[in-house]
Amino acid sequence: MAKETIVAIVTTNKEKVLYSGPPVFYAESKEEAEKTAMLLSKITLAMIHDVENECFIIVQH
Repeated sequence: MAKETIVAIVTTNKEKVLYSGPPVFYAESKEEAEKTAMLLSKITLAMIHDVENECFIIVQH
């Protein structure tokens, strides 16, 4: 079974992600966060998971 890896986190709220191993991308709006998450998922061949608290997690499955 393949190991899942969080490759990036995209958020509009710096207080939602205090510490992270993967890189964190901060966006000024939800639309910008969605676009950034989409681009990162295409580049890394990973999936976007919207955790519905202004954060998107990009995971390779």
